[in-house]
Amino acid sequence: MHPFAVTYVLLAVASFPFIYYLLAIWGALRFFKRPQEKLNGFVPPVSILKPVRGLDPDAYENFASFCRQDYPQYEIVFCVGAPDDACMPAIERLQRDFPQQQIRVLFGSGRVAANDKVAKLVRLANEAQYEYLVINDSDVRVRPDYLRQIVAPLANPKVGAVTCFYVSIGEHSFIENLQTAGMLSDFYAGLLVARELDGVKFALGPTIATTRTRLSGFGGYQSIENRPGDDLLVGRLIAEQGYEVELSRYAVDTVSDYQSLNELLHKRLRWLVVMRHMRPAGHFGLIFTHGLLWCAIAVLVHPTWMTAAIYFGIYAVLRIIMTWLIGGYGLKQEKLWQKMPVVFCWDAFALAMWSASFLRNTIRWRGGSYYIRGGELVPSGD
Repeated sequence: MHPFAVTYVLLAVASFPFIYYLLAIWGALRFFKRPQEKLNGFVPPVSILKPVRGLDPDAYENFASFCRQDYPQYEIVFCVGAPDDACMPAIERLQRDFPQQQIRVLFGSGRVAANDKVAKLVRLANEAQYEYLVINDSDVRVRPDYLRQIVAPLANPKVGAVTCFYVSIGEHSFIENLQTAGMLSDFYAGLLVARELDGVKFALGPTIATTRTRLSGFGGYQSIENRPGDDLLVGRLIAEQGYEVELSRYAVDTVSDYQSLNELLHKRLRWLVVMRHMRPAGHFGLIFTHGLLWCAIAVLVHPTWMTAAIYFGIYAVLRIIMTWLIGGYGLKQEKLWQKMPVVFCWDAFALAMWSASFLRNTIRWRGGSYYIRGGELVPSGD
């Protein structure tokens, strides 16, 4: 092929991330412009399931927010590893402060599994009092209308699960702002593109509302207790039964707790390595979403000021619009403009992590080292 032809082919390919950004912008507009789901009076008894390990920042306030629900009948069931777990004083205080609320604590999963959280969810789902289940993480904080909003879509028999976005609160450091920028500009953008192209076939850990029946339809949590990415899997496995997974416009809060860049790096790298094994083609295809990389390639193959201005200019404008639509317009994040420069730091960080994910064969998970073999976690022996 003639060198000039190669140059123009690469310049054309370098525009692919812009197409992705435009899809994300379109997806964000369609998602956030739709009317807020109306409450329909559907308020069945609910079991809130919370697998807990250790003490998160502001854990008591997070837990207490679930005791202040404007909802007629529900229980909160914790599953904790042992009575001496660091979270127990917060749970015991909760029981004292909200004596009218049904709060139960289960100790231990009674199972041996690679994914301790999912092993706990096996027991929680089995021992929950009610058919309707709401599963969420221990760092989640909610408003009093949470249960009404999240459970309402399940009145439709076609809906098998409900999930929602989450926004970080209490960021105090650059690392926490970096994580928030990545969540708004990268992670959620990808989910909205996936929703447009393939529908919602995923769920997010901070909230999954479903039923015992829908879980049993794919074998329950016990069928995935040795697999990573359990939240994603629950949504996918329910969707594969022919049910809709509803991505609600409602959003919950999560309390930021990133102590160091190393902690963020390991969490991001672990997720990317998991995705590389679970969806190898899709993971490799992420190369066409890295606008920073392709702008640099465009300038390298056609090194002019005009090329740099066009590619980097379009990249910056689309990234800012996309982030504002998701974080500012959609999720009502205050002072988002102050975080816009961090989006570009995130893009460099995300590119480095994506590249590094091809060099890792193991992941660190809950203090252990694991290979992923056949979609399951296998101890590496390290």
